[in-house]
Amino acid sequence: MDGDFNLFALMDAASCYLMSTTTVPAKAAEPSQLESRRLLKDALATKNRLPVTLFIPTLQAANFLTTEAERQGIQVIRAPEDQLLVFIGDAREGFRERFGGANDGDDGH
Repeated sequence: MDGDFNLFALMDAASCYLMSTTTVPAKAAEPSQLESRRLLKDALATKNRLPVTLFIPTLQAANFLTTEAERQGIQVIRAPEDQLLVFIGDAREGFRERFGGANDGDDGH
């Protein structure tokens, strides 16, 4: 109803628990500075501590999130998305099954 959007999430890699999420209009390349701060603040509230390391897909625009994470002492590592699928694959698929997406079923991605 409000148009297309992307969902950004911070996930605990050990448990695959989604610590925080935010929606961003699809026309925006990345979460804003305020949205990035909220993602980290919500993650802190959920786990009662900040992440030690934040893995972000190499091709994902995340300048505000990277800057805010580093400002808070979080190490940021960029990695190819296919290397992160072991952590994010199930969550991505569950979201796609519930809400659909650009690739709903045409090529399995």
